[in-house]
Amino acid sequence: MSLVTGTSEKLSHDIIERGGVTTQQLLVIGLCLFFNMLDGFDITAMAVVATAVSSELSLTADKLGWIFSFALVGMMAGGMLLAPVSDIIGRKKLIIIALALMGVSIIFTAKATTLNEFIILRFISGLGAGAILASQAALAAEYSPDKYKALAVSIVTSGYPLGAMMTSVIAAYILPDYGWRGMFWFGGVLTLSMIIVAWLLIPESLKYLLGRRPPGALQSINNILKKMKKPPIDQMPEVLPEEQVSLGFTEGMLQLLSRAHRTKTVTLWMAFLMIFSTLYFLMSWIPKLMEDSGFGASVGRDAFFLFNLGGVTGIYLMGWLSTKFKLTNLVCYLGLGAAIAMIIFALAPAHLTLLLTLTFFIGIVQQGAFTGLYGTSAKAYPTVIRTTGIGWAIGLGRIGAVIGPAAAGYLIAMGMGMESLYFIFAIPMALGGIIAYRLHIS
Repeated sequence: MSLVTGTSEKLSHDIIERGGVTTQQLLVIGLCLFFNMLDGFDITAMAVVATAVSSELSLTADKLGWIFSFALVGMMAGGMLLAPVSDIIGRKKLIIIALALMGVSIIFTAKATTLNEFIILRFISGLGAGAILASQAALAAEYSPDKYKALAVSIVTSGYPLGAMMTSVIAAYILPDYGWRGMFWFGGVLTLSMIIVAWLLIPESLKYLLGRRPPGALQSINNILKKMKKPPIDQMPEVLPEEQVSLGFTEGMLQLLSRAHRTKTVTLWMAFLMIFSTLYFLMSWIPKLMEDSGFGASVGRDAFFLFNLGGVTGIYLMGWLSTKFKLTNLVCYLGLGAAIAMIIFALAPAHLTLLLTLTFFIGIVQQGAFTGLYGTSAKAYPTVIRTTGIGWAIGLGRIGAVIGPAAAGYLIAMGMGMESLYFIFAIPMALGGIIAYRLHIS
């Protein structure tokens, strides 16, 4: 017996909306969360080992900034060029490809001996990470009821700071005995092992299967329905003319700038760019700045841990608030709060407990605002261009992520201290919140 009759869009909506949230849907969210944790660990490991790497390779702060930034250039390219491919080949296949890219490149990073090798390998790792972030945000949204889409995306996105937080914890065990190379061996092997998990447990997007209709789509849909404990369908549903859109790679990207989507697309890109620049300044430089300010390496790791712990807290806070209040209003208020907190940090006396407390609070409001942009982008576009839209918003936004760490590296090399940098990077944070407010997405 068929689950429902009607159109393709109605069927995919009814499957997700009717009967409550199933174990299979929770599994999708959980796996996406864990894979994003791998992203967070693999990309931010460089921040924790920066001092050891710069010492071994005799790198100045500006050169170290380029290593940080090229990982983010890779994430930008992954979000813009690889993530849209999932709208063509499916979310699952692209997630597996991205995990392979990350795992192999991270293992080779453990054997790197020159600046150029670091730059190339971090770029490739970033390619995979950028593709995963966008694809999993789309997959989580598509397996979540409308009411909980922003919450689901928030939970999945929290994997990145959770992974970054674990970087500090794992580093305390690996660095003393195995050095900085051990961090990359650990991350690379773990990432490669997750390819099997993704192959066996990640389902394809129902909306993709119903919309694109690849070979074997009906059987794949019924296999997913069985796991969701819902009755199978006898045949593929009707596709209305307006649903018969099968955009190629280039057409999908151009659709983002069509009359229907142009304003929200450009606004979303600008908000991501501003907030990304501040986020990745903090994600890249917190440990090193604390060390350069006279505190020990362990204090730098503690500050990095607390910033990401605050980030996880802020992400879950945003997810909960997004079920009650307008999403882009929340992004604005939290963004302004983060900018104010950074200014307070810059003016605060150099008391360690106070600085660590402020770092934790900055993590809450800054990453809460940032995560709200993921939920905003997931809600802003229709299924046929959703991953493309998310990928390009994240990808172009990462121009800010590239500029932020690199600019900070040059400013540090010129003698600028932590307090001045916090003042400077509070500005794009505030601007990003104000720009997001103009999107008016609930």
